[in-house]
Amino acid sequence: MYANILLSTDGSDVARRGVEHGIALAKALNARLTIITVTEAMPVDYGGGHDSGWIPTRDEIDSFNAACKARAGKVLDDARAMSEQIGAPAEFLHVPNAHPATAIIETAKSRGCDLIVMASHGRRGLRKLFLGSQTSEVLVDGSIPVLVVPKPA
Repeated sequence: MYANILLSTDGSDVARRGVEHGIALAKALNARLTIITVTEAMPVDYGGGHDSGWIPTRDEIDSFNAACKARAGKVLDDARAMSEQIGAPAEFLHVPNAHPATAIIETAKSRGCDLIVMASHGRRGLRKLFLGSQTSEVLVDGSIPVLVVPKPA
């Protein structure tokens, strides 16, 4: 049914549940599996009006990027351990300095994936509005089927 699955994770406990489910599904279907984590660019405040804003130095940017790379490495190492334990081989990908939903959709398209597996934090109301939902964005903006693994009750 599905031959090429993209599984996204941010390393959270909720995402871990999605990773376990996605890896098990890939193994059951004997599907190719790519596990992706995305880190966003450093936020910069250029200011406006009378506000002077804040522009990071090169050292601050380098430090931020190094921390993102280290965090992504840990997230992917955890997913790799789960993949090995379940016995489903996978490719692992870190996309730096990108909007997560956009990077997930673009990666799925460029790799010819026919299913995206993601977990959902299940936020509602104002929390969803202010915190956003990468899963919701992938569902709305993407053209590839998405399997959403809910947070535990």
